[in-house]
Amino acid sequence: MESRIEKIKQQLQSQGYKLTPQREATVRVLLENEEDHLSAEDVFMLVKDKAPEIGLATVYRTLELLTELHVLEKMNFGDGVARYDLRNDSNHHHHHHLICVQCGAVDEIMEDWLLPLEERLGKEYGFHVLDHRLDFQGICHRCSGKSK
Repeated sequence: MESRIEKIKQQLQSQGYKLTPQREATVRVLLENEEDHLSAEDVFMLVKDKAPEIGLATVYRTLELLTELHVLEKMNFGDGVARYDLRNDSNHHHHHHLICVQCGAVDEIMEDWLLPLEERLGKEYGFHVLDHRLDFQGICHRCSGKSK
C-alpha cells in the first residue's frame, strides 16, 4: 500500500499538488476498500472513522482532484450515485463491470476483451482508442438463483 501511496503522491506533486493528511486519509480508505466502488458518502464515513476532523466537502474536493489527475475513475452505474474506482497501472484500460439491476451488485471483469476491437478500429477507421469502459446490466448469479 505504501508504494501506491508514494506513486499517488508523485502524481499529485507532478501537477503542483501536495498529498495533505486529509488527501492521504482519503487515498488510504480507497486503497483499503478498492473492490467496493465507494460513493463519496461511503468514503467520507470511512475517512471520518480515521480522521474525525475531515469534512464532507474536503472528501468531495479530494475525490474530484484525484479524478482530474486520473488516479480515480468516476463511474455511475445507473443508480444516480457517483462511485469511485482506483485506476490500476497494470491494465492499460479500465476494467469492466457486470451490474445487477435487481440487487445493485457490481462484479468486475479484469480482462480486457476489447483489444481486438480496438485494433480493428485503428485499422479500419484510423481511430486510436485511448480508453474505454464496458458495463453490462442484467441479473447477477446471486439473484438469478432466487425463486420469484
